[in-house]
Amino acid sequence: MLVVQGLVVQGGWVPGTDRPGRLALWAERSTALYEAKRREHPFAEPAESLAELLGEAVDQAAFETLTLHLPGTSKGPVPSPETGSEAPARGVRLREWAVPALLIPGDAALAALAQLAEPDPDAAWQPAASLRYLGILATHAYDLALRGRMLPQLVVEGGVPAARWRPVITGADAAGYRDFAAAMPPVVRATGAEIGRTLRDALHSLVDGAARALLPERILHGHRTGPRGPLPDRWIAALTDPDPALPGARPDDVRELGTALGDWLRAALDANGPIRVSFRLSEPGPETDEWGLEFALQSAEDPSLYLPAAEVWEGGRFPGLPQRPDETLLAGLGRAVRLFPLLHLSLREQQPDRMTLDTSEAHEFLRQAAPLLQAAGFGVQLPTWAGRKAVGLKLTTRSKKASPSRAAASSGFGLEQLVDFRIDLVIGDGVVTAEELAELARLKVPLVRVRGQWVELDDRQLKAALKAVDRRREGSVTAGEVLQQVIDGGEDDLPLVEVDADGELGDLLSGQAAERLTPLATPAGFLGTLRPYQERGLSWLHFLARLGLGGILADDMGLGKTAQTLSLLLAERSAGEEVKPTLLVCPMSLVSNWQKEAARFAPGLRVYVHHGAERRRVDISDDADLVVTTYGTATRDLAVLREVDWGRVVCDEAQAIKNSGTRQAQAVRAIPARTRLALTGTPVENHLAELWSIMDFCNPGLLGPAKRFRRRFQEPIEVRQDADAAAALKRATGPFVLRRLKTDKTIISDLPEKNEMKVWCTLTGEQATLYQAVVEDMMAAIDGSEGIQRRGNVLAAMTKLKQVCNHPVHLLKDGSRLPGRSGKLARLEELAAEIIEDGDKALIFTQYAEWGTLLQPYLTAHVDRPVLWLHGGLSKARRDEMVTRFQEDDEPMLFLLSLKAAGTGLNLTAANHVVHFDRWWNPAVEDQATDRAFRIGQSRNVQVRKFICTGTLEEKIDAMIERKKALASSVVGTGEDWITDLNTDQLRELFALDPAAVR
Repeated sequence: MLVVQGLVVQGGWVPGTDRPGRLALWAERSTALYEAKRREHPFAEPAESLAELLGEAVDQAAFETLTLHLPGTSKGPVPSPETGSEAPARGVRLREWAVPALLIPGDAALAALAQLAEPDPDAAWQPAASLRYLGILATHAYDLALRGRMLPQLVVEGGVPAARWRPVITGADAAGYRDFAAAMPPVVRATGAEIGRTLRDALHSLVDGAARALLPERILHGHRTGPRGPLPDRWIAALTDPDPALPGARPDDVRELGTALGDWLRAALDANGPIRVSFRLSEPGPETDEWGLEFALQSAEDPSLYLPAAEVWEGGRFPGLPQRPDETLLAGLGRAVRLFPLLHLSLREQQPDRMTLDTSEAHEFLRQAAPLLQAAGFGVQLPTWAGRKAVGLKLTTRSKKASPSRAAASSGFGLEQLVDFRIDLVIGDGVVTAEELAELARLKVPLVRVRGQWVELDDRQLKAALKAVDRRREGSVTAGEVLQQVIDGGEDDLPLVEVDADGELGDLLSGQAAERLTPLATPAGFLGTLRPYQERGLSWLHFLARLGLGGILADDMGLGKTAQTLSLLLAERSAGEEVKPTLLVCPMSLVSNWQKEAARFAPGLRVYVHHGAERRRVDISDDADLVVTTYGTATRDLAVLREVDWGRVVCDEAQAIKNSGTRQAQAVRAIPARTRLALTGTPVENHLAELWSIMDFCNPGLLGPAKRFRRRFQEPIEVRQDADAAAALKRATGPFVLRRLKTDKTIISDLPEKNEMKVWCTLTGEQATLYQAVVEDMMAAIDGSEGIQRRGNVLAAMTKLKQVCNHPVHLLKDGSRLPGRSGKLARLEELAAEIIEDGDKALIFTQYAEWGTLLQPYLTAHVDRPVLWLHGGLSKARRDEMVTRFQEDDEPMLFLLSLKAAGTGLNLTAANHVVHFDRWWNPAVEDQATDRAFRIGQSRNVQVRKFICTGTLEEKIDAMIERKKALASSVVGTGEDWITDLNTDQLRELFALDPAAVR
């Protein structure tokens, strides 16, 4: 049990009667005060101080005292398990307690849970299991909305009709719903409502909030001023409006529309087919005003299975179509009429297959119907320009021509240098004049062809553009101000869409400075020759440093980030200027690597390792050009390191600071230096917030606060795949990120091939029996648990099943014999013998140190050759000795490595075989481990084998990863925790043993 020191924040849901439900937050201190005799909760945190602690996440909260049903005795309430306090053995029953709470409206609950439900180990408070449960439920609601598993409805709240979105729970989602009901912590429903009502009310509010977050803004901006227009039109508009209420509607109209929508929802709940009706909008030809809207049937699971309606009527088919596809098409079109009333014109035809729209009707479809249809589960295909902001800004800068005297005095380009600038308005792909803009605004045509290209003209953008015409649009500013304008990306309604700059500023802003700058030659004192792409990397690093800017060198693993960094230090010193020392922070496993690489490539650099019990506490930079320390030491010695006048701070394996809230990220960021450099082969592993964290280390404050970055970039890109936001992020970060890949033959052409293969292993009879027993035992435990305990049971089950797949001894730990009892071990024995016989060397990775300890002596005896074993318990000297022996000894051998201890940083190019004996199921982690051998210096093809036991969870999870390759970093990038969110039926299917798995 995780014991929380400090404040534990609970989450509950208060279902509404005549209004939407509300999220309730209350907190308790970790010390129970049983002496209290009053009925008020004696150790609940005051709502005012809780609101101050939680900050902006609870801006919309109201203070209220709730009566909660919580376990307690006659002396006082029982503290939460997370506080670590022991509950009384007797006399505990549910009692009513008055608790000060924060009540957050249902439409704001989704955003609040996104910020509050994830634990932060460095925060002064921690979410309890109840709050984490609601966070998972919010994620599920967002997923339902993202997949279109919702429909619009008309409900009555407080006597007023309102437009709301409701989830459509069918198929696998129904099983998940039951699982959520079974797993609900009692605190969530402590207000006294039963489980079903609490879950239903919470999911309704969260799905409605998710739908409004995902759908685009309404076409009509501003406040509504009363009951104008027919109810269906007002209802459609209110589905994307922050205010869903429809006051003043006639009761008969409300009853008629509500009944029709209710029938639609019931029909959707009864439907189980994976086939949906789809709409494709095509723009008119050069001389016409006729838009085409094609109808079709499409597979919801595989959108490439697409059958136009014309072919449906001709009898066309694809796999999975119902017996009567024509009826499916007509029924779908009939439901879609409610969201796009113009469709009724096509339904007059006997065999509707498409309809023609004029430009105003096409705009109505684009802005209103299309997002609603998509959210309701229909397929929608639009022109590529649809949905993008049409009006933007173009920034043009030109270097000022210097006078001869000024040119002679100039020391080169700097951020203080003045440049001429001009800002133009852009529509589509072309610049427009103020006169053209005024004419477009006068015509009030929302969809218009500008210079042969169709664009949507948003009324709010046009008004912002007309105001921008009157502002200063040209003059002189510093290069630094231009850089900040590019990063800021324009204005809310007028994004910066194009930058045209010349000179070195243009090189920087292009994001291609490494290619544009004149490459620096290999500096004096560097023993070796930099490759051409490394010389370009050196010139880029030197260029940024000269400007006082930080950067991210994100070259693929093995392309020589270390060599480029060392050459930068030498280049700066060879210029004869006084250079302040560099602090390099890295994982402990890389300290020796930096020592050896510096001695090998840059022996003239004075290197001091600040690590270990004997490290100096003062004057650590005396007589040192490069000080190497670890993240842990930097955190502990922060006060000492902050006193040094550093020229640069470098973070190697900078994914270590990807979570900005961790102590080590905050510590490294707090060390002052003129410039900063991050080295990482994986700048984004899971979420864009990691890129913000690393960028904020390199150039503090340049991307703005995390909240603004999340609103401006992270949410639009990750949730809505917004191409404009992605382009703006690339424009803002491109100048500071240099990434080259080994697979790019223009970068490096002499690196051999990496051949990856899966090695399928079968279980022995003993393994199969053990596997089945573990499944039955652990599923019983999972069924009987909830919340954090359930997650722990799922992870424990996975660990045990993976141990069985490795070897029975790994699970039983009984010290019995190894041979003949494991399909994986038998395959490894064969493979190891082949590798040794061929005179080769191999790396064998396992994530379990205990298994490696058993395997090492067994393999040594089996191959009669050295088998080295590197794990986290070794001293630095012993690790270095092993690496040196493996790299320099000509004898064929095996190197057994713990994945966590040796997955990054080491250079082990003597190996041309890599074996992953058991899987971590994180492609990025496995690739990092493989690249210990597949990197510069490798002259032979590298054979990579991943062992998988057929018919087990290993095969099934591997298949899931293959299906989700495009989302691997966000779905499975965190290792195995994502599996704990599967419902019980999905886990049972995942863990089940296929009879064909046994040999």
